[in-house]
Amino acid sequence: MLDVTKARIAATRLSKSDPLSEKDVRALLKEVDEIVVVKGKSARTLPVRQATLDDLRGPTGNFRAPMVRIGRRLLVGFHEETLRKELGAR
Repeated sequence: MLDVTKARIAATRLSKSDPLSEKDVRALLKEVDEIVVVKGKSARTLPVRQATLDDLRGPTGNFRAPMVRIGRRLLVGFHEETLRKELGAR
């Protein structure tokens, strides 16, 4: 999907071998204005000031993956249609 949209990948990190810490996520949140959180088939958009770290966690307590920063938006969790839409809107 990233090849089709010609998205530029600035950095990758594997969540299993190198999970994000709370400090990492807090730093990432300082770089965005809006968060799109995907849980199952639903996507919810929040201003960053209203989001909590718990909003970004999955059922295991770990942070949801993938986290994709597109400009000043952060997509959290995988939903193909939402990802396609966001990447197409660049």
